[in-house]
Amino acid sequence: MPFILIVACAWFTSCEVDDDSPNFYFTALNTIEADMPELFEFGKTYDIEVTFIRPNGCTFFEGFDVVQTDQTGRDIVVIGSVLTDENRACTQALEEVVATLRFNVIYTNEYTFRFFAGDDENGDPTYLEYTVPVAEQQTGN
Repeated sequence: MPFILIVACAWFTSCEVDDDSPNFYFTALNTIEADMPELFEFGKTYDIEVTFIRPNGCTFFEGFDVVQTDQTGRDIVVIGSVLTDENRACTQALEEVVATLRFNVIYTNEYTFRFFAGDDENGDPTYLEYTVPVAEQQTGN
């Protein structure tokens, strides 16, 4: 019986929520530029430098959300996490940040990239659009 009491006490005390941990939420960050190559080579991997706006000191880069819209179409959103801890002081300065998107060329048709650039005055999303052709494969002689 004492063993059951110890297990029950441990079970009830192990479920405490740590109120000191910071809370956060994810948000879309505005892209201002993507350094795209003039053309891709089939089968290669490219590092694409993407410049986005970090709106304050409590927003941190988390990665990219890449959605395939058709065979060679990609909609890309820079994802950030925003800390909501009331005890944390956040700078309000805008900062340009560069992150690298690794991209594998797996099709021979030209690619169209649309990077989320923010919302317009009507709340509709706007995009920076880039089209990159794929070089024809060279045949050996």
